[in-house]
Order: sequence, then C-alpha cells, then structure tokens
Amino acid sequence: MDIARMVIGECLAHGVKEYVVCSGARNIPLIAALLESEDVVVWSHFEERAAGFYALGRMMDTREPCAVITTSGTAVAELMPAVVESYYQGRPLLVMSADRPSDYRGSGAPQAIEQVGIFGGYVGRCVDIDMVGGEVSEVDLFDGWSGREPWHLNICLGEGGGRSGGEEVDSGDMKLGEWSAVREKIDVSGLVRFFDDVWKGVVVCLGGLEPEDRSEVFAFLKVLKIPVVADPTSGLRELLGDLVVVDPDKMLRDVRVAKVLRIGDVPVGRFWRDLEEMPGVEVLNLSRTGFSGLARVSETICGSLSRIIKGVGEVAEVGDVMDLLRGNGRRAAQIDELLEMFPDSEPSYVRMTSVYATMAESVYLGNSLPIREWGMFAQRDKSVPHELVRANRGANGIDGQLATWAGWTHGIDDAWILVGDLTALYDMSAPSLLHDCEAEGRVIVVMNNGGGRIFDRLPRVRGMDAAQRGIITNEHAFSFESWAMMWGWDYQRVDTVDDLEIEGGVTPLVVELVPCEKQTKAFWEAYEKLR
Repeated sequence: MDIARMVIGECLAHGVKEYVVCSGARNIPLIAALLESEDVVVWSHFEERAAGFYALGRMMDTREPCAVITTSGTAVAELMPAVVESYYQGRPLLVMSADRPSDYRGSGAPQAIEQVGIFGGYVGRCVDIDMVGGEVSEVDLFDGWSGREPWHLNICLGEGGGRSGGEEVDSGDMKLGEWSAVREKIDVSGLVRFFDDVWKGVVVCLGGLEPEDRSEVFAFLKVLKIPVVADPTSGLRELLGDLVVVDPDKMLRDVRVAKVLRIGDVPVGRFWRDLEEMPGVEVLNLSRTGFSGLARVSETICGSLSRIIKGVGEVAEVGDVMDLLRGNGRRAAQIDELLEMFPDSEPSYVRMTSVYATMAESVYLGNSLPIREWGMFAQRDKSVPHELVRANRGANGIDGQLATWAGWTHGIDDAWILVGDLTALYDMSAPSLLHDCEAEGRVIVVMNNGGGRIFDRLPRVRGMDAAQRGIITNEHAFSFESWAMMWGWDYQRVDTVDDLEIEGGVTPLVVELVPCEKQTKAFWEAYEKLR
C-alpha cells in the first residue's frame, strides 16, 4: 500500500484526475489507494481493450490525461490498440499496469509476462517500479513526459492484501493537465515561404481539428480563398461552403497541383494518398502531433495550429488560381442525381442519415467506409453544419470505436455515432460503458451491409470468385436487434430509405440500416463513369 499510495499521489500531483479501472487481484492496492483520494473521477470496466479506448474518448473531451489501471498478465497487452491510437493522436494516455515482483520474470509463473517495454516505441517511456520491500520515495515517475504521448508505469506489487484505511492522498498542482497550453517556440518561416509562387496552383487538405483551433483555421482559409479538401472531422466541411471541393478524389485526379498545404490531422481521402506518387508537389504540413502522414519528402511545422497561424500575421488572398471550384456545382448535381436514382443504396443512406444528424450535438464516424462516404455524400448545407465530428484516425483501424465514442460523449445529450457492421461486432462490450450515463437522445447507427464492403471496391478483390471475396470481406448474416435488446436499448431496422425516420429519446436507439446490395453496386458503377 505504501508503493500504491506513492504512485497514485505522484499521478495526482502531475494532473492525472481521471482513471479507468479494470479490476484484478494484482492491482487491488492501486485501486484502494485511488479510492482513498479526493478530486478524482473513477470509471470501471471489465475489459481492458474497451477501457483503453474509453480513456481515449475521455481525453478527446477533456484534453487532459486519463489513466487506465490494469492487473498483470495479458490484461496489459489488451491496451496495445488504444496505446497505438493515442500515440498517433498525440494523447496523454497513462497506462498503469500492476506486475508481480521482478523475480517472477521469465519464469512462466501465472500472471507473469514480460510487461516492461511491452508497448515499445508507442510510449514515451516505460517506468519500471520494482521496489517491493525497498524505499518508495526516490522514483521520478514522470521525468521527460511532455504529455503529448502515452506513458507507461509498470508497478511491481507484492503478495499482500489491498486493505484501505490509510491517509487520504491529496491532489497537487496540475502540471500535465496543462500540456496543451505549453508555449512551445514555433518557427513559421516555412509557412511564410510556402506562399511564394502560389500562382502555380495550391490546394489545402484539411484534416481533423481540435475545437479550439477551428475558428482560427476558418478565418485563415476564408481570407486565402484557396480550394479546400475538407475532412468531416475538421468541423468546417459545411461552413467553408463554396471553398470546399465537392468530389476531390475525382476532380483532382488529372489536375497539376504545385503545392498542398495540409492543416490538422492526416487526411482521409484518396487524393492525400495519391500524393505519394507525386514527388514534384510541394507539401507543407501544419500538425499538432508532428506526423507528416507521408512516406515521401515533405515539410512539417509542429505545434498548436492556432499559434502557427497567428504567427504568420496578415495574409493576402490567393484565390482559386486553377479554377478548381468552377465545376463544383455540376459535380454536386451529378452526385445528387445518383443518390435519387439509387435511393436504397449505401451512399443514399449516408446522405439521409447526415440530414437527420443535423439534430445531433455531435457525430462520431467509425472507420473505415462510413467516414469516407460521409465526406463524399453527407449534406452540405452550411446553415446546419456538422461542427463537432470525431473519429479515430491515428492508426485507421476499426478497433474500439464505440468505446471511444462512449468516453468522448459521456453525459452529453444528442450524441450520434455511425459505424459499419464489423466495427460494431468488434466492440460489442462497449455499451456497458454507458450503463450509468443519463444522457438522452443517443443514436447508434449501424450500416449493416453484411461485411467489410470497402474491400469490394479494391481491384484485386474484384477479380476473385465469390468464395474468396466472402473470406476477404468477412461476410455474415447477423442482425443487431438482439444486441440492442441485450442492453435494453430501442431498436429500428431500415430496409428502404422511405422507412428511415430517426428520433432519439430517453433510451439509446440502435438504427440498423440494411442497404440494397444491387443498388449500391449500381451506384458505384455509375459514379465511376462521372466526368
């Protein structure tokens, strides 16, 4: 208990006030010490993988560190996906793993695996606290932690009990909790130089933005008037109006762009990936995390986006020097016509869901097809914009999406999420994280197209026979009605867009969308022929 109280006390002193607890015999002293403390928020969950993503969602909401406390053994390994996602998002996830004394390492004894260094380079440091029977006052647990990456405390605990009853552990000054406000020195000269020779052609790729950066980025782009490829998670897709390229993956395919300015997280669309094959295009990244998002040569300015933009000072209008936006109206009309021709196709379902979701306070988009289709087909009315949109794009997997959403929106009314069927199946335990949540108007939209249909559009998959495609796409015939019933949620199945009418209530609502496979295929075939 002395070790446990020391560790919890240091965590509180460094601004870690929220904890997701996954109880086990080994971590009882840590939990007991935590429950002795004041000014802490404690969440409890039975499954470590979802707990890690729930902590990630809490950090999205609070912008403060959040810890996950696990027992020893493979429980620690279950946190790897959330640690990886937090690393690429630059979130201060704190892993606190209980461990058996170091004498057990390499022995194969129960609940004794090699926990030190288990997360490799995805944590800033793994601090091994192996002080059973020794002094506990000389360990610096957070030396070198900037709060811009995950951190791992591995705590060896003896075989004694975890009785509480000690003195309360007081919280100290919040240090890491203020990590996002660190006044780092930022060199913006690269951004100033970027605007030389922009007459040759320039496009902005706008990725996910933190809420505090959106107004500054919006004002910046409205002055420049450069064509923008806007991800849904930017929160500016509708607000930027005519500056946003309607169908960038097609409309930029044959355009010779000289420069690309990326602002925010790594973009979702095909155009960004195609830049790998365009070494002649100059790319400048303005990134909160510092990741370039490209394997090819590019320049990156890392730091607070608002501070980077303010550091440039006044900028002059650049405009649409390549007339990229001239075809926006025509392409938007073509897409609208296809959506009307194939009303029960998956893209049409996405459009209608986005219209209903204008009633939501926030929208979460689960990977990987929903976020792409939302960007392409969601409504674009700037009078009812989707400003608060989130997704996990750090490692681009379908893991932990519902759990992250639960953490991000805990206690918030009218929170919506759109996920694919495999994403929902992958995270089926996550609804238990909402058990004590009293928020109303929650809507969980599951696009059930019978598998991972994003793979159907890959050329190498198209050439396979039906049996081979079934394996690649993980075909299934599951329904989500029993899943909703299990958690006591309301349920609605939609087999035709005419039946789609979503209205959240006191109880969370699961809406299972079942698009027509034939219409979806016909839509994409017609879409590919657009010119």
